[in-house]
Amino acid sequence: MKIKLYEFGPTRSIRVRWTLQELGLAFESVRINLLAGEHRRPEFLKINPAGKIPVLVDDAVVLTESVAIVLYLSEKYADKRRVPSTVEARAQVNRWLLFAATELEQPLWRISRHTTLYPEEERLSKEVLLAGRDFKEMAAVLEKHMQGRQFVAGDT
Repeated sequence: MKIKLYEFGPTRSIRVRWTLQELGLAFESVRINLLAGEHRRPEFLKINPAGKIPVLVDDAVVLTESVAIVLYLSEKYADKRRVPSTVEARAQVNRWLLFAATELEQPLWRISRHTTLYPEEERLSKEVLLAGRDFKEMAAVLEKHMQGRQFVAGDT
């Protein structure tokens, strides 16, 4: 069975698409239009009861959560050398993957919600300012970490 990626751009599904492409894997893209409410349809909720994307289906494996999917693919196709071989080095990769998802991406989603996603009467302009500040602080942590490095973790 071919790998299926249930996705909608621009969302976290981009992270999974990028990984699939970097690994050179053939996959079927199934577009779930969030704006049209397709993520709430019964046929999609059978795949992911949370109604969220991305979802990866790889034979009998059904995975949600973009970071979990990226780690799964990287470990399944370890011969493509997307993750290091030692537990210590993999821990650093995991650290930065989770940092990106929690410390960088989260404030950007807060900004998106309060500028475009929520109905205008529910948007909080103060939240946009706070999230922007939070993002800049965490981006500075990553920027400092990258000084003198070519890669976020390891040397490949």
